[in-house]
Amino acid sequence: MTRNRDWAEFNPETDLTIERRIDAPVELVWSAWTDPERLKQWWCPQPWSTPEVEMDLRPGGIFRTVMQSPEGDRHDNAGIFLAIEPRAWIAWTSALRPGFRPAPDAGDSGLHMTAGIEFKPDGTGTHYSATVLHPDAASRKRHEAMGFHDGWGTVIDQLAAHVATMKAGAQ
Repeated sequence: MTRNRDWAEFNPETDLTIERRIDAPVELVWSAWTDPERLKQWWCPQPWSTPEVEMDLRPGGIFRTVMQSPEGDRHDNAGIFLAIEPRAWIAWTSALRPGFRPAPDAGDSGLHMTAGIEFKPDGTGTHYSATVLHPDAASRKRHEAMGFHDGWGTVIDQLAAHVATMKAGAQ
């Protein structure tokens, strides 16, 4: 089943999106996304790292990453998966915790969002699309000012590079 962003109506006032073609089949991109050890390799823009990933790949299951700066500052990001369609679509939110418990207020430095990633076959590659929904225009603007396009773009490039090594190892 192809999602084609039908899971949420895109609103340019509150939502952000980024798309790329990755030169690897959906199965490899999906594996890099859903295997915690692989996700650690590309999840945040280098030189930052992702030393911890906790993933229970089911609706309501935890999705937690810890991003660490080169200086050792750690940022714990937790939420839950909302929906999974293997090799096609995955969605999560930071607004809920496991058990569908409401998350605490995100505070000044954080923001709550819901994100959906689509994986579509594109010839021998994958069309990768990330859409992030925010509760209001101010949150969207803050996320964009934090570097959404550069940061998420860099991460997609790192994902593509990681998948290229997986692809080379499979041959």
